[in-house]
Amino acid sequence: MKKFICYRLIYIFLLFTTTFINAQNELKEAIKKSKIGFEISETVSPLIEQRKAKVNFYVKAQLPIIPLENLNPDEKLVQELCFKNPNFTKYTKNSKGQNYINEIFGIYPVRPGDVNPKLLTDSAKLYRIEMFNFVLNVSTIAIVDINTKKFVFLNHYESAQPDIPIALKELAIEIAAKNKEVIEELGYQPTIKDALMPNTKTSLNKTRCERSQHLCVAPTFIKNDKALWAIVDLTSLKIAGIRWTNVGVTGPSLVTERNVQDDKITACYCEQLNNLKKDNWEVNYHLTTSDGLEIVDVKFNNLPVIKSVKLVDWHVSYSSTDGFGYSDAIGCPFFSQAAVYANQPPTVSDLKVNNETVGFVIDQQYFNPGWPMPCNYNYVQRYEFYKDGKFRVTTASIGRGCGNDGTYRPVFRIALQNAQGFEEWNGQDWKKWDTEHWTLQNDTTTLTKEKYLYKINTSGGGYFVEPNVGQFNDKSRGDNAFSYVTTYKTEEGENNLITIGPCCNTDYKQGPEKFIEPNPESLLNKELVFWYVPKMRNDDRKGYEYCWAESVLKNGVYESEIFPCFVGPMFVPFK
Repeated sequence: MKKFICYRLIYIFLLFTTTFINAQNELKEAIKKSKIGFEISETVSPLIEQRKAKVNFYVKAQLPIIPLENLNPDEKLVQELCFKNPNFTKYTKNSKGQNYINEIFGIYPVRPGDVNPKLLTDSAKLYRIEMFNFVLNVSTIAIVDINTKKFVFLNHYESAQPDIPIALKELAIEIAAKNKEVIEELGYQPTIKDALMPNTKTSLNKTRCERSQHLCVAPTFIKNDKALWAIVDLTSLKIAGIRWTNVGVTGPSLVTERNVQDDKITACYCEQLNNLKKDNWEVNYHLTTSDGLEIVDVKFNNLPVIKSVKLVDWHVSYSSTDGFGYSDAIGCPFFSQAAVYANQPPTVSDLKVNNETVGFVIDQQYFNPGWPMPCNYNYVQRYEFYKDGKFRVTTASIGRGCGNDGTYRPVFRIALQNAQGFEEWNGQDWKKWDTEHWTLQNDTTTLTKEKYLYKINTSGGGYFVEPNVGQFNDKSRGDNAFSYVTTYKTEEGENNLITIGPCCNTDYKQGPEKFIEPNPESLLNKELVFWYVPKMRNDDRKGYEYCWAESVLKNGVYESEIFPCFVGPMFVPFK
């Protein structure tokens, strides 16, 4: 019997080793077969020629901005007001008067997450407009009151890109689907319906897409258990790279029709704040256009404790060497920049520990309609509120994504009320941060005996920050997070943020560093914001699944089997 068990263990070990080696060999082979830039022919299409002609026309115009077309009267007025505003058009020319090509990407009615809700009065009619500079990689965001014809907000964001308009999404699909190399790789001519994730921004090392220097998206095509990425450079109107990834084998999608009441979600949770009073907590919450479910003006025992918490980005990378992936956004289903949108209203439920109710939870789920099929994403955002005043900010990926080797990095922005001091545990005592700074939590990071790493001081007390190292009974493998502290500024995230970071950086450059560099400001006597960027990696190994999902045939029908990967810190109050 012992000999049989020994042989069995040897067999399992050899099977696992062989599977791992085969997977590594497949990855190496996929990398070798990848094509970048000069290896790929230009796509020829009337739609591409029309785009080139439009760019050539507007780059020579007095005002080199490609306008948004087919607008209603209000949207047209917003665009006209912006074109006459010298601050809005600041980046349309260089110092020698030479034109930079710009384009209006979107004009939307303002939602609560786009601006301070106090400005959403009956007398105001606010619109948000987004413009992108293709040369400088600068986004200009403005909020305009068309009743007064005044600007409520206007700011420029370097190395940041709004979500692309429908016309550019269709152009990206055209460039990919009609490219000779893409057709050869797939073995067939793909259609528009075959393209997944065509409007999600991406990157690719060793090309101009790297670190988002050019505006790039990645229409992705599924063939059997693999996904073909066609990384389209919308600045140069060429394909920057082609790459296969493994996505695994699964049954058909469970979603056969859109049964989500998008109009109700939009009306009840995107266009208005919701108020919840429970367990001595008072929480205001709403869905934003691209920063997920935001909680604002939160009180505990009638005292203000949280100004705002939201999830501004999801960065998804599928290679540590090639550096390609997606920069995702989550949010409202309509008038939204979200690549993965809310498919049901937020839910409130009891928070139980060992069958005892210790507080409550607010959950919000987002997923692509084709989930859990390959290249479809599912995220959950969760806020936990405890009766003793603790709270936890957390999120999870539930797979399945466009590969079985994805690394996920959500970007949290956390602004506590009157937060005016930040300290880090150095193994012996608390060390105060005097200037804006960032740090990385890893396996060698020393925590207090209570597992605290940071301390945020507020008026009358504050909060210890307890990073997730697997102690929260949610099968997590830890946060391994980058943490950033910046001074509080309205233009640095109080309003709804566009994508602030590239998908695929492995270092601290995840987006919040833009508000620190190149000259970190003093934190002394200033209100601060805490940014938290944890990391998780999906795993499809049998028995070790993580950030993963499968469609499993049970009783003659397919059911989803999920393996979520939760991350996020706990905030523990002190006086």
